[in-house]
Amino acid sequence: MPNTMSSTTTLKDAELPADHALAPPSLEQAIAALEEAREGTLALVAGLSDEDLQRVHSPIMSPLVWDLGHIAAYEDLWLAQRHAGLELLRGDLAELYDAFETPRAVRGEIETLSPAEALDHLAAVRARSTEAIERNGIGDGVIFEMVLRHELQHCETMRQTMALADLLPAGEPRIAPLAGPEGWIELPAGPFAMGAGPEGFAYDNERPRHTVDVGAFQIARQPVSNASWMEFSESGGYERREWWSQEGWAWKQQYDITHHPQVATGDPQAPVCHVSWFEADAFASAHAARLPTEVEWEKAAKRTQHGAGSDGQGAERHGALQSTGRVWEWTSSTFHGYPGFEAYPYREYSEVFFGPDYRVLRGGSWATHPRVATPTFRNWDLPQRRQIFAGLRLAREL
Repeated sequence: MPNTMSSTTTLKDAELPADHALAPPSLEQAIAALEEAREGTLALVAGLSDEDLQRVHSPIMSPLVWDLGHIAAYEDLWLAQRHAGLELLRGDLAELYDAFETPRAVRGEIETLSPAEALDHLAAVRARSTEAIERNGIGDGVIFEMVLRHELQHCETMRQTMALADLLPAGEPRIAPLAGPEGWIELPAGPFAMGAGPEGFAYDNERPRHTVDVGAFQIARQPVSNASWMEFSESGGYERREWWSQEGWAWKQQYDITHHPQVATGDPQAPVCHVSWFEADAFASAHAARLPTEVEWEKAAKRTQHGAGSDGQGAERHGALQSTGRVWEWTSSTFHGYPGFEAYPYREYSEVFFGPDYRVLRGGSWATHPRVATPTFRNWDLPQRRQIFAGLRLAREL
């Protein structure tokens, strides 16, 4: 964990420049962005066998070939049908590749497109999508951006599956060591404008922007490192009942949980990764701290300080917080809609997950595309999940 004896920096109410509405990309930029994303998708799976693509590597993840078909079906639905008014290229595939009609638990048990067929379908859909936007443009850019980011996000999801199966490409994961000063950032009490503004692209759960009164707090400049996590583990972190919530302890006992193998084999100075919310909460308790709320995280991410710069992996995007963009960071917050929330363009993206079951993560990981990892983006998952590239940053009261 960060050195609690290091200096503490007090940040005044100086906020990073307000996010501004980016004009929709030009037609050429839009097509180039789609192609760049597709090149990344194809490169990711290029070295995998048909067996690797079709196998169920984990009961909580999809076969990789299903993800490929889903990327194609989503693009066909939104860019071709909803945006351009065309019939679906393969209407018979709509239910098969609908994430709610075909839940993860059954995706490995049903007949899907073969790897070759899935790649052909991706290409056919893309050719038609390109023709459609060349003919009709991208309008306000919202549907285009949603489709683009959907593919980028699924590449991270596929990497999670590949990490579980030890199938990541050479050189991955790319988790850089922590960089920059340690210690704590002190933020004064006061109102904070949380969420994305009305202009430009954002997901429905990032809006509307609203004012929240936030008490004074401290947040660690750095995420927790592998070295700090190993110290926690070797000092009885997985045996000390008093540090764990009731639900977290029951989960740990039932599945005989200890630290993830990559914590011991990773760079000691890199942020800890593959940590569940239950574990993150216990670590915070063991260090007389807590997880930040997502309000606190975003407030710190939007604050700047004299001399703050970028470490090349997100510090510039996320204000005075150092070493962001290496691992997702658990917060203490459950996933709910903001006051005045309106589902858009479909309620299944966010609203069906609202409630006490899911915890919010912020910041992005090494596998998250920068286009996705904005200071207002909200990720969420169940508190027992470890397949995500997640770690933590501590906070404490003032």
